Amino acid sequence: MQRSLPFLALLALAATPAQAQPPLQVKVEAVLAQAPLGTRFGLLVVDEAGRELVAINPDSRFVPASNTKMFTTAAAYATPGVLDATAGTAIRLDGEGRRVPDVVLVGAGDARLSSAKDCTVDCLATLADAVAARARLVGDVIGDDSLYPDERWSPGMSWNNIPTRSGTATSALTLDDNELVMTVTPTMPGKPPIVDLPAYYALDNRATTGPAGGGDLDFTREPNGALVRLTGTIAADAKPETIRLGIDDPARYAAWVLRAMLEARGVRVTGKVDVRHRPLTAADDPVARGGAPAARPPVPAPLATLPLPPLAEDVAITNKVSQNLHAELLLRRTGRMTGSGSIADGQAAVRAMLGQAGVGRTAYDFADGSGMSNYNRVAPRGAVGLLRWIAGQPWGAAWRASLPIGGVDGTLSRRFRGTPLEGKLFAKTGTLNATNALSGWLTTASGRTLTFSAFANDVPEDGGATKAIDAALLLIAAGT
Repeated sequence: MQRSLPFLALLALAATPAQAQPPLQVKVEAVLAQAPLGTRFGLLVVDEAGRELVAINPDSRFVPASNTKMFTTAAAYATPGVLDATAGTAIRLDGEGRRVPDVVLVGAGDARLSSAKDCTVDCLATLADAVAARARLVGDVIGDDSLYPDERWSPGMSWNNIPTRSGTATSALTLDDNELVMTVTPTMPGKPPIVDLPAYYALDNRATTGPAGGGDLDFTREPNGALVRLTGTIAADAKPETIRLGIDDPARYAAWVLRAMLEARGVRVTGKVDVRHRPLTAADDPVARGGAPAARPPVPAPLATLPLPPLAEDVAITNKVSQNLHAELLLRRTGRMTGSGSIADGQAAVRAMLGQAGVGRTAYDFADGSGMSNYNRVAPRGAVGLLRWIAGQPWGAAWRASLPIGGVDGTLSRRFRGTPLEGKLFAKTGTLNATNALSGWLTTASGRTLTFSAFANDVPEDGGATKAIDAALLLIAAGT
C-alpha cells in the first residue's frame, strides 16, 4: 500500500533545528520509504565539486526507462558531424527516360517528414510536386529505407507496445512519426461508434456507445498485422476520441501515402506500392568489422531532396516530450558516422562517449536508444558521471536546455509546480513497466547546483514512485 508523507511534514522536517536534525541521508531514506512496499531505489546526489551528499545504492544497476535518451542525445552532440547533417528525404525517378519510370522515396533517417495538410517544413507534398512536374505516368511507388539496416525494433522491446505509438517501428523512411490516427465518435447508446481509420489498416469495430459519463476503449493489432480490432465503450456524451496506432513497416506506409498524393496531382500510377529494405548482416556489427568503417554504396542522383530540419531542434523534441522514435533514429544516425547505422553502431558511439566521460563500463548496458527495452541498465553513478561530463563540454549548455524544466514544460510541466523547485530543476524523466527515473540538475534554496540521478525499479503495479522521488529532491533542495 502506498503511503504519503504530507508536504507540510517535509517542510517541518527540513525546519528542525540543526542540532536535532538527523543526517540528510537518513531523512531522504525516510521519505523514500513512503513509496509502495517492494520498490527498489538508487539515488546519487553530488555538489559542484563532485562530493556525495546522498548515496543510496549508487553502483547498483537499474532499468533506466527514458533516461536512456540522455545517453543517446548526448552521444549525438559528442560525435562529430551528427548535428551538421542537412540533406533529408529524397525522391528519384528510376528508369527516367522510359515511358513509365518508377518513383522511389528514399529515407535519410529524417524524423520529422510530414504529410499533414498544413505542413510548412519537411513536407512530403513538396516531393510529390516534384514528381508531378516531371512525369504524368509512373509505375511502382517504392519506399526505400535501406540507409539503415532493417531493425525496426530493438532487443527487449515488449511486444504489447508494438501496436501503439510508443512502440512504433523505426525506419530510415519515417512519416508522421510512424503513427496512424484513428478517431472514434459516439453515436446512440447501444450502437457502434463511428470510426475514422485510414484504409492502410482494416477495422473490426466491436466497440459500443455506452451511457453518458463513462466508457473505456481499447484496441488490439497483432505485430505485422493489418487488422485493428476496436473494443470497449465510449460514452454517448464524450467528445471524439483520438487513438494513435503504431506502424510496422514505415517505408511501405510512406510509399502508400505518396501514391495517394501523386494521384491527387493527376499522376497515373500503374504499378504497386513496394519497399526496399536492407537486411541486417555481419557487416553491420562493428565488432565483426574489426572497427573498420562500413562500406557505403554509391547513391543515385535524386530528382529532389528536402532540407533536413536542424537536428538540435529534434534533440529538444526528443528530450522534452520523451519521443521514442526520434531517439531511435538519432541513435542510428550517430552510428552511421563511422558505421552502417545499425543499433550496434549507435551503441558503439555511446560507449565511446562514455569512455571519454570516464564512466565505468560496469555502470551501464544498452539495447536501444529510447529506453523502451527492458534490457537497458544504468547505475546512478554512471548517470551522474555523464551529466557532470556534459556540463563541462562546449555544447553542454545547449544540451541541458533540451531537458524538461520542473513545473514549466515537457514531461515535467506538472511536476514540481508550486514548489521551491519550480523552474529550478532540469531533468530527464523515465517511466516504464515498474520503473520511474529522474536525472539532471537542481538549484537548492541556498543557490547551489546539484547533479542527481534517481531510479525506482520493481514498483508494484498499483503504485508509483514519482511522488517519493520528488519529495526526496525537495527535501534535498531545502536542506543543502
